[in-house]
Amino acid sequence: MSTQPNSALERYLAHLRTGRRLAANTLGAYARDGALLAALSAGREPSGITSQDIRRFIATLHGKGLSPRSLARVLSSWRGFFEWLMRRREIAANPCGGVRPPKAAKTLPATLSPDEAVRLVAIDDDSDMGVRDHAIFELAYSSGLRVSELTGLDVEALDAGTGEVRVTGKGSKTRIVPVGEPALKALAAWGAIRARLARPGENALFVGRSGRRVTPRDLQRRIKRWAAAAGIDTDVHPHMLRHSFASHVLQSSGDLRAVQEMLGHASIASTQVYTHLDFQHLAKVYDAAHPRSRRKKGKI
Repeated sequence: MSTQPNSALERYLAHLRTGRRLAANTLGAYARDGALLAALSAGREPSGITSQDIRRFIATLHGKGLSPRSLARVLSSWRGFFEWLMRRREIAANPCGGVRPPKAAKTLPATLSPDEAVRLVAIDDDSDMGVRDHAIFELAYSSGLRVSELTGLDVEALDAGTGEVRVTGKGSKTRIVPVGEPALKALAAWGAIRARLARPGENALFVGRSGRRVTPRDLQRRIKRWAAAAGIDTDVHPHMLRHSFASHVLQSSGDLRAVQEMLGHASIASTQVYTHLDFQHLAKVYDAAHPRSRRKKGKI
């Protein structure tokens, strides 16, 4: 693909910008992927690029260290470009058809043990920010909220009477999630302080010293501080409380569908990853409960 003013890439990007009204960051990603294809194909026209070329390009990028996830995104971007050209009858077939990126190794989400999670959220600090952090971390672990969901909460989202919080998650989808008693108590303590700190007209449930909505970056810094104070050696991040919530509830209940709903996963496949964390727990349950368990009977 040449990069002349009327090149296929520029016309495609103009279509994405005006026809689909994509955000600037998304357009930038498409432009980078297109430039990458142009470089790998040495400026050839799209009609001259074959499936074998695409496979070779993907192999080249993989050899340069691009992860399977990144390669999947690049390939998806190229596939959309060629599909657009097909609809315009500028090429006869999509060379990305049937080409798959290398499979990514499955990685399990990092979680805290139940003891570590309790130590982390049980912050004993009566300063304004200490009370706020206690409320945030209790709610994160109680209800499995994403960092963006925590920082995006408004005051009216919490119903202390019913013990529920209304959350707007990915895709602007709303769900209602139960809130545990420890989290409700921590939120009540924070409410009195928030009323004093929040600027007029600020609806955010969690604010900083400035009186403005707390940011995800603020939470990242604070949770690392509290994890160190709690003697937790793991590199803790806010999302780890969500992973811990999912894993611990699933261990206790075994109800995959309920955990899926509370997490707001569109597909249960996203929730099933937490079942892989439970093998040790399940082995202990088996040993304690199964009548044919060898360990229970003390046999070899």
